[in-house]
Amino acid sequence: MAVRSAKELTVYKKGYALAMRVFEISKRFPAEERYALTGQIRRSSRSVCNNLREAWAKRRYPSHFVSKLTDCDGESNETDTSLDFARDCGYISFAEHAELTALNTEVGKMLGSMITNPDPFLLPPTR
Repeated sequence: MAVRSAKELTVYKKGYALAMRVFEISKRFPAEERYALTGQIRRSSRSVCNNLREAWAKRRYPSHFVSKLTDCDGESNETDTSLDFARDCGYISFAEHAELTALNTEVGKMLGSMITNPDPFLLPPTR
């Protein structure tokens, strides 16, 4: 059966799970990080899914689809950097960092595969 929604994609489900895990863990960040690291890591992790939904809506146009996927990939990389800061500032443990970066890497690899080979996800051309 064909995928009807971006929400059905494994990459979306994993990205969403990562964003929710980041949200839960970032609740422990200190108050002085509220508008800096906390807001940034939550925004970037959520943006992966948000941009994936936008990409899905634009899959009739290959260049637009791939462009939005590259936005997803950029947000994924931004999340990775924020996870490094959270670890190095002592806000998350090395184990939590390893867990979250592993999931983020998995999402990034899936996005990279979609960027390299978008055809299975595109809509057929209209006549």
